Amino acid sequence: MRGIPKPPVGKLAATVALVALAVLSAGCNKLKARDNLNKGVNSFRSGNYTAAADAFKTAIDLDPDLPSARLYLATAYMTQWVPGSESPDNLRNMNSALEEFHTSLNSNLDDKNKLIAMQSLANIYLQKKDYAQAEDWYKKVIAADPKNKEAYYTLGVIAWSQFVPSWREARSTQGIRPEDPGPLKDSKPAAKGKKAAAAEPDLKADLKAKYWQKLTDGIDDEKKALDIDPEYEYAMAYMNLLIRYRADLDDTREQYLADAKDADNWVQKNLETVKKKAARKSAAAEQTE
Repeated sequence: MRGIPKPPVGKLAATVALVALAVLSAGCNKLKARDNLNKGVNSFRSGNYTAAADAFKTAIDLDPDLPSARLYLATAYMTQWVPGSESPDNLRNMNSALEEFHTSLNSNLDDKNKLIAMQSLANIYLQKKDYAQAEDWYKKVIAADPKNKEAYYTLGVIAWSQFVPSWREARSTQGIRPEDPGPLKDSKPAAKGKKAAAAEPDLKADLKAKYWQKLTDGIDDEKKALDIDPEYEYAMAYMNLLIRYRADLDDTREQYLADAKDADNWVQKNLETVKKKAARKSAAAEQTE
């Protein structure tokens, strides 16, 4: 085209050479990244998680777009984390795992690996007893995988886990042992001639307002898990716990006894299912001998 000066031949050759070098360098970096990714996987399988994390970090530095490297790095950190330990190194592993899983979700992961990242985040928050975050992430897992029975089951576990500390405190305050039948006592009004402030705190009403719907939702979540897998014995175990503990918030003793009977039925279903599965496994093992 007229008016557009042609670059000198020497400069043109230099430009082409630089472009070719950059492409070659990028290709070499990608190969080195893959090599470090494989080294990291081998170290991880050998139980050397620190070396695995170092290899995965190198792979990311060489090729930030390598889809699985950051997910592997997050998993290496998570594997080194011991829930409950407050040591600086342990907390660093936990926080690094959270950061890398969150970052990996914003990368070019496929749907399968994104689901793994979401499940891992949900599990970490559950283990650190950050129930609000855990609940949020398990709901995201369900949105991505509606047939995920473990996610539904764990939502029920979270509902029960949130209720138990307050339940224990209420029973202790009312002088009811954990093994004694319920329900919790209703509050007593203030005695005649005394100020209203002298009335006992209505622990049962407060707990019911805060936890009844949460426990009910937990029961519904366990039912959904059982809809997916009718022989899911863990969901049966928590059906028992959720119904039994919620019964302490019932208005009458009759309601409490009916719920306790329902909970007992789930205990029996759980035992029968465990026994049935064990017999099936034993029979399968005999056939392979």
